[in-house]
Amino acid sequence: MTNAESIALFELYLKDEKKASANTLASYLRDVRQLGDFLDSHTDSDIETATAEELENYVVWLRGQGKSIATVSRSIASMKNLYAFLLRRGLVEENPARGLTPEKSEHKLPQILTSKEVDLLLAQPECVDSKGFRDKAMLELLYATGMRVTEMLDLDVTDVNLVAGVVRCRSRGKERVVPMYAAAIRALSEYIMQVRPSLVALPDEPALFVNLSGERMSRQGFWKLIKFYQKKAGIKTDITPHTLRHSFAAHLLENGADIHAIQEMLGHADISSTQLYAQLVKKQLKDEYNKAHPRA
Repeated sequence: MTNAESIALFELYLKDEKKASANTLASYLRDVRQLGDFLDSHTDSDIETATAEELENYVVWLRGQGKSIATVSRSIASMKNLYAFLLRRGLVEENPARGLTPEKSEHKLPQILTSKEVDLLLAQPECVDSKGFRDKAMLELLYATGMRVTEMLDLDVTDVNLVAGVVRCRSRGKERVVPMYAAAIRALSEYIMQVRPSLVALPDEPALFVNLSGERMSRQGFWKLIKFYQKKAGIKTDITPHTLRHSFAAHLLENGADIHAIQEMLGHADISSTQLYAQLVKKQLKDEYNKAHPRA
C-alpha cells in the first residue's frame, strides 16, 4: 500500500470514527504527510515498512530543522496515532512509534486580558453599520460563554435561545448549553433581528455569523477581525482567538465560580485542563502581592 493510501485510510478513521475536529484533522494529516515525504527522500521505506530507528531519525531531523518542542511533540503524537490505527487494522505487525518520547517542555500558562482590557476590546466595534453590530455580537458571545472560536463559527441561528439566554454549542460529537449575560443577549438580539437578514446571501443560510459575502465566517476572517480591534484598542497583550476563552475562565475563578461549573461550560473532558486557570489566578495574585506589599 502506498503512503497516500495509508494516509487516506487514516483520514477516514479520524473523520468517521474519532470525529476529529477540522483543526485536529488538518494537524494530523499535515504531520503524517510530512513523515511520508521524509521517508521517501531519506529512506527506502514507506509508512507501512518504516522501522523504529527510521522514525527516531525523523524526529532528530525535525529538531535539526529548528522545529519547536511543541511541534515535535505533536508530530510524535500524530505518528503514534497513525501506527496504532495501522496496527489495529493489521496493516503493520508492530508499532514502530511506540518508543518515541517527546521532550518535556515548560508548561506555559495562557495569556489573559485584565477586566479593563476586556471592556476596552468589547467597546471597539461601533454599532453604526452591519459589520459593527456583527462584530460586537461575536466578541460579547465569546467572552460571555468561553466557547472556542471554531465552536462559535459553527453555530447556526437555531442554536441560540434569546428568551432563555443560552446558546447550544457542539464539539467532537458532544453538546453543551452555556448561559449568557444580559449585554451579550442584547448584542446577539440586535444582530439577529436587525442586521443578519440583510447580510446573508440566501434566506435559508443556517450560519449564525456570516462574512460580508453572506456566507459562514471563517476562522481566518475572525483572526483578522480580532487583531484589528486589538490594534484599535491599543492593547499590548497579544490577543489570539482563544484569549477571550482563557480570560472568561480566569475571571470566573477570580470571582469565586465553582471550578466544576467552569469545566462544564468550557467543555473540558478532564478537570486538569480547567485547573490550569486556577494556577494562573494564583500566579497573578502572587505577582500582585510581590509588586504591592511594602516588605515583599
